[in-house]
Amino acid sequence: MNLENFIKQILFEDVRDEGDHTSLSCIPATATGKARLLVKDNGILAGVELAQQIFRQVDEGLQTEVLIGDGVAVKKGDIAFIVSGRTQSILTAERLVLNCMQRMSGIATMTNHFVQKVKGCKAKVLDTRKTAPGMRHIEKWAVRIGGGHNHRMGLYDMIMIKDNHHDFCGGITKAVETTRKYLKDKNLDLKVEVEVRNLEELAEALATKAVDRVMFDNFDVPTTYKAVQIVNGQVETESSGGITLDTIRGYAETGVDYISVGALTHSYKSLDLSLKAV
Repeated sequence: MNLENFIKQILFEDVRDEGDHTSLSCIPATATGKARLLVKDNGILAGVELAQQIFRQVDEGLQTEVLIGDGVAVKKGDIAFIVSGRTQSILTAERLVLNCMQRMSGIATMTNHFVQKVKGCKAKVLDTRKTAPGMRHIEKWAVRIGGGHNHRMGLYDMIMIKDNHHDFCGGITKAVETTRKYLKDKNLDLKVEVEVRNLEELAEALATKAVDRVMFDNFDVPTTYKAVQIVNGQVETESSGGITLDTIRGYAETGVDYISVGALTHSYKSLDLSLKAV
């Protein structure tokens, strides 16, 4: 993602070409000051690097002293960084920085909770495409900061034949065959994943000998264990569908390679942060 363009976009949404009239009207243009990023909740901090870039793009003269970096566990009362420079510029950047950091820190914190639950197992925690439009790269960045892994970034970098795809296409076998032909014709080197809803569909997917990963959609833990034994390392395996903090350990202990959790980017709680004048 081009962060410069992303920051330009969110600045235009908030400031446009007219400017921050509140700060322009009541703060002298020559005034300088400092503000500190106050942590008001416990969790994993994320978005510090992005905040630095926002400050820099708003005003190259703003200086940031980082006290706590991305991926560090923080607690209420911690100071993450101090920004100094033109007061008008600090105030203009304030909400943009907080909006990004609160969301990224919330995602990183939730991701870390899931990652800790599977500790000691080989399963990797994955995100999904269930992200806010325009914020995907930022949200997936936060997942990585929290210790998780990114699935595909979008529809363009991986083939994922879901139930609707093979239902519309006429079955798993036909969907995989036409997909492989498409990739060959287009000279594309993309991994192919197939979603299966039961063990019969799993057998059909494996019989194609042309998939890289199978996703067990809404399997319970015992069925997932059985499916992993059937696959027996032939392809990568992934569990998905309504997996929670209470259930993820059971899935991880089946030996599955990946566990995808949509909640990481659609059901997180933002971390409470505040930018306060010094």
